[in-house]
Amino acid sequence: MATYKQLVAEKAALEAKLVEARATEVAGVIEQIQTLMAEYELTVDDLAPRRRRGRPAAGDKPKAAAKEKASLPAKYMDPKTGATWTGRGRAPAWLGKNRDKFLIPEA
Repeated sequence: MATYKQLVAEKAALEAKLVEARATEVAGVIEQIQTLMAEYELTVDDLAPRRRRGRPAAGDKPKAAAKEKASLPAKYMDPKTGATWTGRGRAPAWLGKNRDKFLIPEA
């Protein structure tokens, strides 16, 4: 029966062989991929198109021009600092519970 030290040495030798074998095979696979990409004129974007979270990939359709979002007018203003808030999203701390005193009058 082999001793613990012998088994650890065998394990280390096998791990070294694994690393070497993987490196050799990976180099061959990368070469194959590069050859096929050149042959079919593929790019990295063709292989893995970038997607936005929760939306389907656009496929090969050209992307439409990005819509610019118009900023909303401020509804509340802190008279001390001049900070404003549109009324959407998390309320700022300076607003407190009584929002009426910070309301900007509509023009």
